[in-house]
Amino acid sequence: MYPRDVTNATQASSTPPLTPTHDQIVVLYVLTPSTCLQTVVYAVVIFGIWNIPVARTLINPLKLFTIGWHEFCHIVAAILTGGTIVSVTIDPNLGGATIVEGGRPPIILSAGYFGSSVFGGAFILGGFDSLVAKILSFVLGLGLITPLVLVRDKLTIVLTLFYEGLLVGFWFIGHAQALRWYCLFVGVMNVFYVIWDLADDKFFRKANDSDCTQFNLMFPQISAHVWACFWIMFQVGVCISFLFIGIVSFKLSTGDMNTQAAVFLPT
Repeated sequence: MYPRDVTNATQASSTPPLTPTHDQIVVLYVLTPSTCLQTVVYAVVIFGIWNIPVARTLINPLKLFTIGWHEFCHIVAAILTGGTIVSVTIDPNLGGATIVEGGRPPIILSAGYFGSSVFGGAFILGGFDSLVAKILSFVLGLGLITPLVLVRDKLTIVLTLFYEGLLVGFWFIGHAQALRWYCLFVGVMNVFYVIWDLADDKFFRKANDSDCTQFNLMFPQISAHVWACFWIMFQVGVCISFLFIGIVSFKLSTGDMNTQAAVFLPT
């Protein structure tokens, strides 16, 4: 048995569902620049580390994880709609590409941004609760290693091992509190994948087109800019939705979170 902070628990239970706790306010403070019209600061930071030559190399494992999940969603949609996978490309600089024969192209193409948004939203929830972050860390750990099947670059392999080491190390910092911020970062990177995809496409001329460009080729009457606006608004909406889910669902104080998380593989 672990002692429980009765005072904090009572306060949490009496708090209205949509009123954030002190710990949630910290999470919201970190996320605020990434939502709605106040995305500029946080977006510039991720844009920079995603695209600036030296920085983007250092986060290659996280880029591969994000791109890999995006392409995985295309693959699943293709298989479920009767398509055949011809080839798959996952590259931190060239971007991702899944070539499919048959299936239902609109569904297959939509699955990428949709899947990235929901997946990122799930990781954002990890920023609200250390137990959720612990569970998601297994997904992240597996997801970091899996793309290495297609990677031969030694530096990327070494960096992947480094990020795996961080993942393990964060389990033991503040009873996995550090793991929450790791998941939060990964969540924002995934939930706003359309922005980084468009930046690569428009400013860095990557070999593989963004999905917005592919939507324009599929539906020529609608420009790529319109598709970009639609998907950005969709992903902002998903992010806000998961923020509300986090506020309503996770009301524990830091002490209570530590107690709860200690039951699941104590640290």
